[in-house]
Amino acid sequence: MKVGLPACATIPALPQVSPIIPLCDILARMNRTPTLPSFLRTSGLLGLALATAAPMLAQSMPPLKRQPTPAKVVEEHMAAFSSCNWPRLMAQFPENVEFFGPNGQVVRGRAALGRMFAQVVKPPSEGGTCGLKITAEHIFIVGDTINVQWRAEAPFLAEPYRGADAYETHDGLMAAQVTTFDAAALKMKKPVKSHK
Repeated sequence: MKVGLPACATIPALPQVSPIIPLCDILARMNRTPTLPSFLRTSGLLGLALATAAPMLAQSMPPLKRQPTPAKVVEEHMAAFSSCNWPRLMAQFPENVEFFGPNGQVVRGRAALGRMFAQVVKPPSEGGTCGLKITAEHIFIVGDTINVQWRAEAPFLAEPYRGADAYETHDGLMAAQVTTFDAAALKMKKPVKSHK
C-alpha cells in the first residue's frame, strides 16, 4: 500500500543531521515512494514509528556478521528477534535484502528494513512486539532456504500466535525473508484496570 503524503511534508530529522529534513528530499535521495509495513498501516502507528525510530536509526548500521551455515543464520535471527536486539538483527542483512510480508507488503533494502525493525524491537506499550519469544515447531530445509513454522508466546499475549517464515540465506547472511507474521493479528491480554 502506498502512503499518501503531502508534496513536501517534513519529519523530525535524526538528531545528528539537522533539525528538519523535507520528506520529499529524503524520497528523492532514495528514488522511492514510501511503503509502510502492514502492522504500521493497520494500527495507525506511523507517527509513533517516525518519532521512535529516529534515535535507533541515529546509530549507524552495525557491520555485517556472516554465519557459517544457513541454519546458523536462522538461529541468529530468531535469537536476535526474541531478545529485541536491533544491532544484532541488522548485522544479518545485506544492502539489497528484501522482506516479504502478508498482504503483499515488501520492504526493500537494509535501511528500510532497519526502520521497520527499529519499531518492532520496541515494547508493546510503544507499538512494538518486544517480548515475543519465538519457538520453532517445524523446520524444512531446501538448499540454502530454511522454512520454519513457529510459535510466538509472551506474557502480554492472550494466546500463542503461530506463523511461518522462509529464510533465504546467501553467503552467511539473510538475503530475503518471507513471513506470515502480522502484528495486528496478535491477541493481546486486556489491561488490568486498577480500582481507585
